[in-house]
Amino acid sequence: MTESNVQTPRKRVLLVRHGQTDWNAAGKWQGILQVPLNETGIAQAKALAASLKDRPITAVYASDLTRASLTAHIIAAAFGLPVIEDARLRELNLGDFQGLTFPEISAKFPAEVEAMNGDYMDFSAPNGERRRDMQARAYQALLDIIAADTGGGDVVIVSHGGTIRVLLIRLFGDDETLHQAHVGNTSVTIIESDGQTHQLIQRTASDHLKITAQPTTRDDV
Repeated sequence: MTESNVQTPRKRVLLVRHGQTDWNAAGKWQGILQVPLNETGIAQAKALAASLKDRPITAVYASDLTRASLTAHIIAAAFGLPVIEDARLRELNLGDFQGLTFPEISAKFPAEVEAMNGDYMDFSAPNGERRRDMQARAYQALLDIIAADTGGGDVVIVSHGGTIRVLLIRLFGDDETLHQAHVGNTSVTIIESDGQTHQLIQRTASDHLKITAQPTTRDDV
């Protein structure tokens, strides 16, 4: 970012994970593949939109992957807003792991799984992407959104479990609790930021969901 003497106002940003997909329910790793929301995911997005109705939301951004984009459009429609898509907010490119369950990945790529478990940020699946690179692109997208949005209201960013997790690590430190934090479907994490200093207001809340059972599969895929 270009340095300036003008102070960027602090912006409240709601980081939202997309709603559920059939692949989420089946434990398949999605990565950057285009997997749509299922009926539960659409209901989750509608419940979230209803719960946000009294917030001063003035902009909605989203990953361009279908599951995030549709979640964002459901939220934005409640406020009469457009959705601004940004590919930098995508989930991790999981390469050859995409479309497989973790047991299938473990059976087919045992050495790679061992390497992944030993190096969270710098491992990349075959034909995939490092989390550190995903973190860099998503963090720059966040800074650009904060700098560009001069309205006084809140901003919603709809992204993915893995993307939100590495953003939190970048903003608040490489803490083991952030590595293990569950980022559920349509959960809401709230931060305040001026692009230089950041405050965590709320982490991965999902009070808007009547059914709160936790999935048994990873939430960053």
